[in-house]
Amino acid sequence: MFNIAYVFSLLLCAQPTPNPAQAGQPGHLLDQRIDPRRITLMDLPPLPQRVVLPLPAEHRIAATHDENHLDTQRDHLARIAIAKGLNFLREIQAPDGLWGVGPQAAPTGNPHQATPVDLAITALVVKAFAQAGLGDDPASLNGIEAILETRQDDGTFDSGPLANYVTASIVSALAAHDEFEHGGLIFETTTQLKRMQWDEGEGLKHTQDWYGGSGYGNRGRPDLSNTQVMLEALYDAGVSPDDPAVQRALAFVSRAQNLKATNRSPWNTNDGGFIYTPANGGESMASEAAGEGRDGRALLSADEQPSLRSYGSMSYAGFKSLLYAGLSPDDVRVRAVYDWVRKHWTLEENPGLGQQGYYYYMHAVARTLRVAQQHVVIDSNGTTHHWRDELIDALLAKQQPNGGWVNSQDRWLEGEPALATAYALLALEEALKPIGITPQPPEENLQSP
Repeated sequence: MFNIAYVFSLLLCAQPTPNPAQAGQPGHLLDQRIDPRRITLMDLPPLPQRVVLPLPAEHRIAATHDENHLDTQRDHLARIAIAKGLNFLREIQAPDGLWGVGPQAAPTGNPHQATPVDLAITALVVKAFAQAGLGDDPASLNGIEAILETRQDDGTFDSGPLANYVTASIVSALAAHDEFEHGGLIFETTTQLKRMQWDEGEGLKHTQDWYGGSGYGNRGRPDLSNTQVMLEALYDAGVSPDDPAVQRALAFVSRAQNLKATNRSPWNTNDGGFIYTPANGGESMASEAAGEGRDGRALLSADEQPSLRSYGSMSYAGFKSLLYAGLSPDDVRVRAVYDWVRKHWTLEENPGLGQQGYYYYMHAVARTLRVAQQHVVIDSNGTTHHWRDELIDALLAKQQPNGGWVNSQDRWLEGEPALATAYALLALEEALKPIGITPQPPEENLQSP
């Protein structure tokens, strides 16, 4: 149990802004990157009844199948797939140690400039090597060295439009590689992540829809994808759920959930799932995919109120973010999103988006269900799914002969083999991590986390 009363006292001490237009008036010191005309006011989500420690971060796969309780054959095949995937990544590593969008094609006499995307992908790959127990592999060490060489004079790795995404990915990679060796740097970079969060530092009030969220970097509104990446990095680094930054993020995450019990947004469909962002009136990639526009208004008249669709990758992102923030299994938000998962269970696609963002989705599924300590999922039809088995089988079926993975739907760069392969490997590794306890028979498994 944590002193959550203190955390929320920080939120409640701010006086509500009377209306959006006043947010940018002198005295409020609203950050100039924020358009006050686009901010909406929302009630603060309810306080959790209790805050609990989530399952601690685990940075290594199990030594044997006895620790992850997989059957011998599936565990063996998954380890072979991971080895093949890592070997593929060795082969496409650039001479300067980076992985990314085509860097391996750069002539050795004309080294390419490391981009933020390269840094983020390299961090994901380094984490995959480390979790497989290969942190001292030459490819992994070269990747770490390449990342560290890009550190700027002010201590940051990136200060541009992808700063949050890059920094969070690097934190998770360093924690997995060697949290003791990189302890000082991890502390510095987690501090940078907290500074990038949209909060009082940018003149925001707790009633404003940007509050507590994180965006890609130094521009644009916050979104759930980047907020969960930030929370995941803090979780990997061992930051406590009662940290003020985590609890501020919980307010933003709660506002992204389609749940009327905790969110009074007019776009709310009350199905328990999550949208992309509640900021600026709300956006959903699933609404866009359905032809309704990202804001849900494409098929509506000017006076009609949109409804925003929940979808797979964001619902799992929201689910694990609630757990990282210390919400208990009986919290209404946790139970509602788990019910959404049960109704939309699939590992064949990213529900609501088809194959778009599929490998991101699979990684989110694995991370979420492991931290939820949910060893099986009983769907809304009563069918029991051993998610580790199903996830391994699904990813092995999609692995290419060269050992890598790639998505024919290139959105969000999953057409790039380095990124798709990193996500696939990280998902497999979650399935192979120790689970600590013997799973209960399906009939004894709880219907919610």
